[in-house]
This record gives sequence, structure tokens and C-alpha cells, in this order.
Amino acid sequence: MLRLPRLHLRREHCSLYTLWNLAHCIETAEPKHREMEEFTSRAPGRVTVYSIQGCPHCVQAKATLGRLEVPVCDVDLGRHPELRAAVKELTGRSSVPQIFFNNVHVGGNDDLQKLAPEELQRLVSLVKEEPLPADAPPVPQKSQSEDAPGETDGEFMCEKDELADLVQDLKHGSVIGSQRRGLSVYKKSFSGDQLVDWLQKEKGMARAEACSTGQALLQKKYMVSVRGCGQQDGGFGEGENVTDALYRLLEDDPHSALNAGQTAGCSVKPAAELSLLLRELILKLFSEHLSADGKSVDYKGMSSNPAFKRYSELAIQLQRVELLSLSREEKLAFFINTYNALVIHGFLRLGAPTNMWSRYRFFNYVSYLIGGEVFTLQDIENGVLRGNKKGLAQFRRPFSNTDPRLQVALPNAEPLIHFALNCGAKGCPPIKTYSPQDIDSQLRISAEAFLENDDGCVVDSGKREVRLSQIFKWYKADFGGTDENLLKWVLEHMGASPKKTSLQGVMSEGKTKVTFLPYDWSSNGSH
Repeated sequence: MLRLPRLHLRREHCSLYTLWNLAHCIETAEPKHREMEEFTSRAPGRVTVYSIQGCPHCVQAKATLGRLEVPVCDVDLGRHPELRAAVKELTGRSSVPQIFFNNVHVGGNDDLQKLAPEELQRLVSLVKEEPLPADAPPVPQKSQSEDAPGETDGEFMCEKDELADLVQDLKHGSVIGSQRRGLSVYKKSFSGDQLVDWLQKEKGMARAEACSTGQALLQKKYMVSVRGCGQQDGGFGEGENVTDALYRLLEDDPHSALNAGQTAGCSVKPAAELSLLLRELILKLFSEHLSADGKSVDYKGMSSNPAFKRYSELAIQLQRVELLSLSREEKLAFFINTYNALVIHGFLRLGAPTNMWSRYRFFNYVSYLIGGEVFTLQDIENGVLRGNKKGLAQFRRPFSNTDPRLQVALPNAEPLIHFALNCGAKGCPPIKTYSPQDIDSQLRISAEAFLENDDGCVVDSGKREVRLSQIFKWYKADFGGTDENLLKWVLEHMGASPKKTSLQGVMSEGKTKVTFLPYDWSSNGSH
């Protein structure tokens, strides 16, 4: 049985300096050392930071606060979504981080960095000298910290599939070899008849059982039809009508998927559950190797981390997941999480793309084997999540009418996914983990947070101009196709804020100029 170690994400993770005031952060423990008690008595207040894991701006803010020698309570809203509404009501913002000195709201990381030295000193003195007020911002309670909604325990238990040992025997048997069809030779393949004969002779099966086993191997995606040689319906046949079509074990099917080359022998886990485990593990890795200023990621260090090997082993289990039964919400969460994990995996294996041509190759080459089919980053974004639409620099849709992956695609493009997918460039939205429960609300929050930042939207009332991220230019069709519809979409998806008021004022005056901000394609990698 394969057991991947727990990620130890069962309760709120406060930093070391947070522990000095743990009683104010999460009510799960009493101070164990006199030094903690003395520090608590000297600093009765606290700084509260609402953040998410893997957020560069959050890391930078917490590094700055750590140098101030004040007690900091770090509340991860990714693990405590029940507090999002309260934070939004207090701040009027959906973006993170949001920072409070006692009950004084400072704002985000940019606001913290822009504070005048005398104002920052005043806030530090407030925390050190004034007791925590009754209207201090909320933090998770003990019951909330133990089991946040939708959270997994970070552990993958591999229960060996009933056919896994049979596949291993088949790999070392005499069935697999080179087969000729006409003028073509197909390596590492076997015919249906050859498989049935082997099952009868080596496993002592009756012909009917051998046929059923062959069909099961096909249905469970342990083997696939050799393209161009199998029958149209993809069946295996039975009795005397077993097809003589050629098959390969899935791991022998030639492709460049990063999780290929080894058989996924575990019983199939639900796709949404598996993608959540993958994202939690890769996001934890990402956070551990994010620089203190939040500006770069040490991908070289991440690739040598033992946890990356565990991640790679877990990614293999994507090979045989069931996709056709997924609901719309499950598809959104599964493919967003998988896309973001695949980008990081691609950076670790191939390095970050450095120019337009290498970016084109990266997004059309880096892939996972999912449910028996290969999905590149382009396939996931434009084929599945955008309803099989042409992407940037693409001359045709990702999936043809006969492509089996078309069955997985959403019926229509979902514009909110553009604020959830992270391409590894500095101009991309921050990464987080999504769950099928209330996925639309999660995506809307991500869009609001993106539009709150000046990287996403700038309103110049004097020039009656709105400057938007290049994302809105590249995918304008998803947002209504015209500048007018684009502005209406942006206004509708903005949270209540001064920026929204300014945009309403500019739009009410008539013709509004729409321009697009430069996109920062530079890699967030430190190497």
C-alpha cells in the first residue's frame, strides 16, 4: 500500500512570531514558556493578516511585519473561507492580504509598504501598548481550525486495484511486442486475440472470463487502442468475436505527458478529490520555496525537495480518473487545480519559457495523461474550460469533432477561469486551491480581487479612460466581444469600492476609452 505522508495542514499555521501571542490568534493552546507570557504582557494587542497560501504579496507583507517585533496572527482564508464574508464587510475588499493593527485597517501589502515611518511607528505602538479591543477583526475558533469546510487531511491512501498485478504480469509476459499491419509496424503492442490467448494459457481463465478481463482492462484505461488500428466503438468483443485490433498498455502509448511512463496501479480516486490533494501538495511546495519578499520562486530547490517526488507519484494517479461523470462544478475545480499544478510541474521539469516561441511550445507541449487521454495546458484552458475555443496563436480549436476529449469540454466558455489560472508569469493571478462546493462564488471572489489591484484595472477619470489587463484583450470574446460589453462585465464583477464608483462615473459620461496594460511575462523563478 502506497502511503504519502500527511501535509500537516490540520490547523491554522501561524508563524513563529505569531506564537508569541497565540492566545489571541487561535484558541488552541496556552503559552508554555515564561518568555511567551512576558511577551504577551508587553504586547497585549495583535496584528491580524488575512492571507492565502502561495500569495507573493502576503509573503512580502508578513516578512515586513516580522521585522517590527509585533505579535502577528496569520489567518489563511483558503483554509477558513467562513471568514471571507466578515473580512469583505470590514474592508470592502476581496484581495489579500488585508492587514489590521488591532482594529485599525491598513489595507493590503502596497498600503503597508507605503506607510510613512511615523505612521507605522504609531501603529506599532498601538499594538504594543493598547489592549486588543472588543471589535478586533475575527480569527478562527478552535472548532473552525480543526476541520475547515472542504479540507482534506492531505493524505493519499493507495489501495491496489484488482487488475494491477495482472498488468504487471502482462508487462513481463510474452504478449507485448512489435506487430505489423500492412506496411506499418507498431511497437510495444498486442492484438485482442493474443491477450485472450495469454489470459487463458497463463492465468487459467475460460475464454468468456478472458474476454471480460480484456474489456475491463480497456474500460479501466490500463490499455488503449492503437490509434488507427482499433474498431470505431472502442469495444473489445467477446467469445469468438474478439477483435484483432491492436492495443498498448497506457504507459507504452507514445506521448510526452509528465506523469506517464509508469502504471497507475491504485484504485481510482474521484477526480475532484485527487486534484485537491495534488494542489495542496504543490501549493505547499510553492509556498516553502517562495522568497521572503514574495517576488520569486526557487524552482531548483523545489525540484530537489523530497515532497516533489511524492507529488510526481501522486500525479501518476491522474492517468485513469473518470472524467465523463463530472458535473460542471467538479470539472471547473478539477481542471483549474490540475492546470495550476501542471504549470509548476512543467517549470520544474523543463524550466520556465523565456520568449514568445518558448511560451508557445511550453503551453502546447507540457501535458498530463488524464483519464486515458493527453491534455496539454492549451487543451485544458481552451479545450475544456473555454468550451473548445481557439486560444492565443491557435489556428483551430483544440478538439476536433471526433476527439474523445470533446466530451469533457464545458458547453460554453467560462470567463471567470481567467482569474484562477496561473501561468507562472509575474503578470498572472495568484494561485490558490478550488473546490467544487460553491465554485462560482470562489471564482467571483478571485475576479473581484484581480480587479481591485492596479495590475487588473486602472480607472483614469480625468482622461475618461479605463486601462485593463491584457487578459481582457486576449479573451475579449469571453467578456462580450466589444469594449462596451467588456466594461459592463468589469463593472458587474467589481466589488463595492471607490474604483467601482469611479468606473460608474466614467461610463455614465458617455464614450469611454479602453486601453490595455503591459503584461509582465517575466518568470517568477529565481533561477
